[in-house]
Amino acid sequence: MSTFPVAITGLGSYLPEQVVTNEDFAQRLDTSDEWIRTRTGIRERHYAAPDEATSDLATAAGRSALKDAGLTADDVDVIIVATTTPDHPVPATAPIVAARLGRTCTAFDLNAACSGFVYGLQVGAGMAAGGSTVLLIGAETLTRYVDPDDRSIAVLFGDGAGAVVLQRDDAATIGPFDLGSDGSELEILWMRAGGSREPFDPIAHAEASSRMSMRGGDVYRHAVTRMTSSSQIVLEAAGITIDDIDLMVGHQANLRILEAVGQRLGLPEDRCHVTVDRHGNTSAASIPLALDDARQQGLLDPGARLLLTAFGGGLTWGSCVLTWSGTVGGGQA
Repeated sequence: MSTFPVAITGLGSYLPEQVVTNEDFAQRLDTSDEWIRTRTGIRERHYAAPDEATSDLATAAGRSALKDAGLTADDVDVIIVATTTPDHPVPATAPIVAARLGRTCTAFDLNAACSGFVYGLQVGAGMAAGGSTVLLIGAETLTRYVDPDDRSIAVLFGDGAGAVVLQRDDAATIGPFDLGSDGSELEILWMRAGGSREPFDPIAHAEASSRMSMRGGDVYRHAVTRMTSSSQIVLEAAGITIDDIDLMVGHQANLRILEAVGQRLGLPEDRCHVTVDRHGNTSAASIPLALDDARQQGLLDPGARLLLTAFGGGLTWGSCVLTWSGTVGGGQA
């Protein structure tokens, strides 16, 4: 099970300016703040502006992370964008981000739905261990893909981006990792149309198949089971217990999921970081956004041991252990 002599040396995030509250939904849908909060823990979420796309959010977060690391774009060798909402089906979004940063370096997208950042972290750490400086970005504009009139799903999602800089550091460790997938039940959480199996056409694009759909109860059960078991696998591989974890930063899909995973692992609530109340579900962006939020709250001291865990459509899941580096945020580029 892979571990890498790699540190996160920079961290940044970007949230669009528009904030949509539960009360905003209550004014036009058959719902209420109380209904949304008790089922999801969400109070508000951010929406990208009409002229903002995923690459815009990703570029802003990437610049923030580079500044935090004391680097410029010229120092970057690899750019990875974890996203399910690219600017275009072709090309990938990462080369667009690279161009905006003034780079022609290695750049590619990675799609593992809400687990994308953890998947990207293993891929990026492997490249950083070989000497590359890697900019890993999780960025999503999921609000473009949900039916705004479907209260069961529209209230869940928000837009945003978070980014980390990965560099080799022989005194640091990222890992071990556990990644997995089960593609036998795609319809639990998917957008049916728009790919090579069922391409969009003017008629199909107007149908529900062109929007996100989800079987909420199944997602809850799978998420709790997979995130718990995956977390236990990496803890055992690292030779530690949950008592050695200073902070769990899970995918921020639903407060009830985070609470259930924490309870099954035996983790006290005060060691489970929560941002879903303010961000909603931002898919691949949720863990790096939560990491940046945790640092802003003074929760990431050098040497802190973190557990990252996620679950998403695919189905996919992933977890890893990492030790927070004292070099994070050392730059003023």
